[in-house]
Amino acid sequence: MEKSLFEQMGGTYTQQGDYVLPNLILPAENQPIGIWRQRHARYLKQHHKILYYNLLTSGKLNAHLAEIDRKAEDMFFRLVKQMANCEGVTEQLKAENQMEWVRRMNNIRNRAAEIVNAELIFLI
Repeated sequence: MEKSLFEQMGGTYTQQGDYVLPNLILPAENQPIGIWRQRHARYLKQHHKILYYNLLTSGKLNAHLAEIDRKAEDMFFRLVKQMANCEGVTEQLKAENQMEWVRRMNNIRNRAAEIVNAELIFLI
């Protein structure tokens, strides 16, 4: 019997009852999972199932999510820094009035997170 293309490429099969199933292994995930990555993965899985499963089965999902996470993290920190500079939220304010500094920084971080979500995470 002639070998299938899968067997010619080094693939193997396992007998499961009456069925012969290919032994498929996804590449190991070696990149840390960040919050942006989790949000984008959940969004893809819920709203763009075909794209999610195409990326998953082709082995490109982890690379895609890692790239989104890196871009989102960079964008978030850049936005926070720019907004803080524009609004005068400085280390001097932090030393003088910590509660006001925390209130304003939380506001800035929330607005930056909303922008990142709209621009990268929940957009295809």
